[in-house]
Amino acid sequence: MQLFVGLGNPGAKYARNRHNIGFMAVDEIARRHGFTPWRRRFQGETSEGTLGTERVILLKPATYMNESGRSVQEAASFFKIAAGDVSVFHDELELPPGKVRVKIGGGIAGHNGLRSISAHIGNDYRRVRLGIGHPGVKELVHGHVLSDFAKADSEWVATLCDAVAEHAPLIAKGTDATFANRVHLAMQAKGFLTKDENGKE
Repeated sequence: MQLFVGLGNPGAKYARNRHNIGFMAVDEIARRHGFTPWRRRFQGETSEGTLGTERVILLKPATYMNESGRSVQEAASFFKIAAGDVSVFHDELELPPGKVRVKIGGGIAGHNGLRSISAHIGNDYRRVRLGIGHPGVKELVHGHVLSDFAKADSEWVATLCDAVAEHAPLIAKGTDATFANRVHLAMQAKGFLTKDENGKE
């Protein structure tokens, strides 16, 4: 059994924030793969289903971003899921909009959701980093992540979430590089990423 965590802030006012792209991604996984209706527990919301041959619990913490680890730890403890079987979908400032990278462990790059999760379950979980771009100036970062995607962004955001959901079974299977490559190709096919942005996964 695996735990897929989407990061975001709860409530309608945050629903379209760049910081909430993790919520958007797991919502689309649930929809595309016919997971159970969302229900409130573990200080968040969960949905259950199967990706390939793997049983997967989706979790959206309702604790606000900087306390996400409390919800993740509660769910992981209940299902006896080790950190190595936890995948966290989150916004990534250091990647171009629509670019995806996957890594296990490593730094948290100032991300409060990851900081909280690492404090509660350790650092050995998978991070599915969903690029939202950087505003260019450090002082603008807070406003950037907590503001809504622009109307012009809606098409690439929808394409990204759709591609992440379509290829999510590859994450469950542990073929991270293949997942990242397939998502990249889907984004490239729609003209949202160029070939020179495709580094090694």
